[in-house]
Amino acid sequence: MSTRADLRYEPRLGIALGGGGALGAAHVGVLQELAKRGIHPSIVVGTSAGAVVGAAYAAGFDLKELEAIVVESRWGDFGTFSFTPGLGILDTDGLRDTIDRLAGPALMIEDLPVRFGAVATDLVTREVVLLDSGPVADALSASISVPGLFRPTRLHGHLLVDGGVIQNLPLEATFEMGARHVIGVRLAPEWDGLPQFRTSTRVHEFEIRGDVTMIRPRIGQRSQWVADDLPALVQLGRDAAIEALGDYPELGIRSTIAELPQRIASFFRPPTPPAPRD
Repeated sequence: MSTRADLRYEPRLGIALGGGGALGAAHVGVLQELAKRGIHPSIVVGTSAGAVVGAAYAAGFDLKELEAIVVESRWGDFGTFSFTPGLGILDTDGLRDTIDRLAGPALMIEDLPVRFGAVATDLVTREVVLLDSGPVADALSASISVPGLFRPTRLHGHLLVDGGVIQNLPLEATFEMGARHVIGVRLAPEWDGLPQFRTSTRVHEFEIRGDVTMIRPRIGQRSQWVADDLPALVQLGRDAAIEALGDYPELGIRSTIAELPQRIASFFRPPTPPAPRD
């Protein structure tokens, strides 16, 4: 083990899952390898595809089951064509239906066993909006709303679009939620095509910090808009996590997110007072 912080024993460990469309399947492989090594983030923040996978993780989905869901997913599970005029050709009804089917209606962020936030962008103010309360479906709908493709989401007085416009890798937002060390999973670069939204320098300042551990799956020339080989993307996530964290020994399949609430609670539970003497 190197001299860096031991992530297995950091009670305020966060993970920032970056955006990247279909490339988000790689996040599942990363999370699986973390769990095998007893590394359980207690704060999860995602942008766009990272928000979708992060919400499932925070909700306690079994990671093998999550892999099966992801590799069978299609674009229709997230967006459906809208035939009424608007700022986009898709709405997020497909995503809302998928959430209702897998997790039940009215799933609230506050009820998730792991603290969770989704990053979106205010289209008017051009500022980051961190959604860490309220319905999961609303937060995810806002975070995945790629401008021009999905219609913006109106929420809490904001007109919201994809969080990747400002923070495609939400390291800063994860620290804002209280993390002391953050694992960042980078799938795609920052969106610097528009001068008014150039943020890569600020995000890079977080990537090189000592309290950030970066994992970068080797995506190569794969497109975020093509979902042809999702199992291979999951494996690329595993490979990248092994490369970054291979010096942590595997603990076996039983080291899963189900253990997390008890592990975190143990850090804050008051010590048992000594028994009185006779």
